[in-house]
Amino acid sequence: MAEFSLIDRIRARTAARADIALGIGDDAALLQPQAGLQLVVTADTLNSGVHFPPETPAADIGWKTLAVNLSDLAAMGAQPAWCTLALSLPDAQEDWVDGFADGFFALADAHGIVLIGGDTTRGPLSLSVTAMGQVTPGTALRRDAAQIGDDIWVSGTLGDAAIALRAWQGGTLDVRGPAEDAQVEHLRLRLARPTPRVALGRALVGLAHAAVDVSDGLLADLGHICARSGVGARIDPACLPLSAAARARVGDTHARDAALRGGDDYELCFTAPPAKRAAIAGLGERLVLHLTRIGEVVRGQGVVADGSESGTTGYEHFL
Repeated sequence: MAEFSLIDRIRARTAARADIALGIGDDAALLQPQAGLQLVVTADTLNSGVHFPPETPAADIGWKTLAVNLSDLAAMGAQPAWCTLALSLPDAQEDWVDGFADGFFALADAHGIVLIGGDTTRGPLSLSVTAMGQVTPGTALRRDAAQIGDDIWVSGTLGDAAIALRAWQGGTLDVRGPAEDAQVEHLRLRLARPTPRVALGRALVGLAHAAVDVSDGLLADLGHICARSGVGARIDPACLPLSAAARARVGDTHARDAALRGGDDYELCFTAPPAKRAAIAGLGERLVLHLTRIGEVVRGQGVVADGSESGTTGYEHFL
């Protein structure tokens, strides 16, 4: 498929909207942000063999490509609005492009984010999204606003994606399609199709002080909050939310280690004053999402788990 045929194929999946004066098809897009709101911008790149196994289905790659960016917007409490997409493809096969678009636009449509442009080129499989959202000025959730005495919370369960990745690396997980075993399929989906907590992020505005999405591991990402806020964190590993699938696969000890250091969860970790506990519990019930209090913000620096300094060990690309 020729480059411009590929672009036309993707453009056919996009929708017109009043806040987009000019979308795909020109040198740049023209947008009309809502009056009185701040623009929130994030970018992530996914590379084959680094962020997903090379044999991952195209639809799963499309989903994850957008999901990791939506997770960043969620961590800021932003409402998703627009995105661009840059595709580097070794070749342009119609079936692959259509499958990628199926996954990408299924998630985009669910969160009201519209593709407005991008780029295509021949090269190793690599996908890059720049996502934009909007927030009311002064309300964005930031890493530098944690306060001593805050509770530390996480959403969902942690460690599942890391356990799935290790299973794939060990040849015991096939990522090419659904698994018959429900617990194995749970782990596969947590790796292939993470759920960006956009609704949670929006609802935490006014409740939480600081937030971050858990992409490189809880210790590393919570460590970012500590460093930016000039505080320390004390967490209880026994409180970490672990899925039944994770426990069954590797046992509690290894599941906790994956939760602390594994990454690729794309859950939210946030801090909030103890006075907000009831409101946060109610929020979890309303969103049908498990929210777990795992520790507190303290004086000092770094993250302490189970009484000992845990460092911020997590995934780093150039180590």
